[in-house]
Amino acid sequence: MQNLYQAFQEQFETNEQPSLFFAPGRINLIGEHTDYNGGHVLPAAISFGTYALGRKREDQTFRFYSMNATESGIITCTLADLSYNNDHDWANYPKGMIKYLAENGHPVAHGADLLFYGNIPNGAGLSSSASIEMATGVLIEGLFNQEVARLDMIQLAQKVENEYIGVNSGIMDQFAVGMGREDHAILLNCQTLDYHYAPVKLDQHAIVIINTNKQRALAGSKYNERRSQCEQALADLQQQLSIDSLGELSSEQFEQHKHLIQSEINRKRAKHVIYENERTLEALKQLQAGNLKSFGTLMNESHRSLQQDYEVTGLELDTIVQAAWEGKGVIGARMTGAGFGGCAIAIVQKDTIDDFQKNTNQMYRETVGYDATFYTAALGDGAKQL
Repeated sequence: MQNLYQAFQEQFETNEQPSLFFAPGRINLIGEHTDYNGGHVLPAAISFGTYALGRKREDQTFRFYSMNATESGIITCTLADLSYNNDHDWANYPKGMIKYLAENGHPVAHGADLLFYGNIPNGAGLSSSASIEMATGVLIEGLFNQEVARLDMIQLAQKVENEYIGVNSGIMDQFAVGMGREDHAILLNCQTLDYHYAPVKLDQHAIVIINTNKQRALAGSKYNERRSQCEQALADLQQQLSIDSLGELSSEQFEQHKHLIQSEINRKRAKHVIYENERTLEALKQLQAGNLKSFGTLMNESHRSLQQDYEVTGLELDTIVQAAWEGKGVIGARMTGAGFGGCAIAIVQKDTIDDFQKNTNQMYRETVGYDATFYTAALGDGAKQL
């Protein structure tokens, strides 16, 4: 914290103590590629995230500085022009958030100096963009004495992502970052935004995030392809079933009607979504009952389905998950996020973590040719002032 305060005072040449805010990153414990199919997800906020420091100015100027992008220096704009600017790079995320808050009943009268520092691994798929958006949201709320309903802030952050930045993502990331609760995951119905908290009692275990260090280059194009395959499967099923999304079907109903889906590939895609949605609902029950082992089994089944039916894993994720499964003290492991690189997660007995990392990485390096990176994460609260 001291380093952050010092950096703020140096960059903005002030002796004033800024206000400090934090928004976490997130992992999705189970429920992958179900969100845009009207199903359930089970994300959790993690202890890595984005720190945002700010102080109000007397004029209309906003100045942004990131300790993660020092080469960009201080990026400046005015309250009168918060439009997207290619040259402003990362600062477009906070700018979009300020703009949409101001346009949606939370006017900002002055400018501000803002410093950001994030310790979320870059490109790992742990939602650094949602973290920056929500950190900005709580900062503006705190600095300007506003009260923004949390769901409104979450929906505005998603709008920043979709309309201002131009990335067609669902609401899960911002929801998990905004609504996280320490030692809990959130079962979220992506269609209705109904949610329940699920206690994650890890006791002698910890959640280890494993970054394959493969950038997710394919994720965008394949993601769009999977979406259209699911839409086609749904259209085929709608010839006989009055449903609005794949998430409404049980596995029994799917097995009875899967012959309606013309393409075998689309049938596999729909199967993953429908079975994964059931696994996610079952995961809530197992966590509420304190059955961590059963939860681990559901994680393993989820990965196999993503590998065989949804086909979004690839060599790196399959290698790291297979290595994790063979590790001592591991009760479950799976890819998390969009796939084609990015991260996997494993639930590992605490006293075996060092061996787990060493052995898993050795098997990974032998197959893939480079190292993975390991992070032990706690499940934490959502975005807030510190």
